[in-house]
Order: sequence, then C-alpha cells, then structure tokens
Amino acid sequence: MAVAIPIEDWIDLHTFSPKEIPSLLEEYLLECQKKGLKEVRIIHGKGKGVQRNIVLSFLEKSPLVDSYRIASEAQGGWGATLVYLKTIKNQMDDL
Repeated sequence: MAVAIPIEDWIDLHTFSPKEIPSLLEEYLLECQKKGLKEVRIIHGKGKGVQRNIVLSFLEKSPLVDSYRIASEAQGGWGATLVYLKTIKNQMDDL
C-alpha cells in the first residue's frame, strides 16, 4: 500500500528501511522539483552511516540533483544532507 508523503523542504528517513530509500528519494525529489523547491534537507541520521551512504550514492547519480553537502550543525550536522535541486529547465538542458 502506497504511503502519501507530504512535500516539505525536508524528509526524515528514520521510519524507512534502507531498501526503500532510493525509490522514495526519487519520488520525493521529483515532487519537490515540481513544487519549485530548490533546496531540501534529507535527515538520514548519524548511526553507522548505512542510510547516509545509500543517500549519498543515490544523490551522486540522480539527474534531479545539482549539488549536495552535509548539513551545518544547526541543520543536523552529519546526520543530514542538504540537496540543491536542478530546476526543471536546467534538467531538460542536460538531456
């Protein structure tokens, strides 16, 4: 059963299993881009780094992403990643 995810400028991955993360992020970032968001924060947690590694691997390959960086301490530090999305126009230019 599909779960509706509210589209905000952040998403917390703590309630998702690692195998769900790539498809979840693809859908989430696409919806953020459609909504016109340019920056989003992905909260993956600090832990052992399993979710962070999955997130970074996904972001590295995603055509939706312009750039990304680990969040500042005030934004979650190494437990979160800031993602800067391409605009739809810029994404189309890359094709």
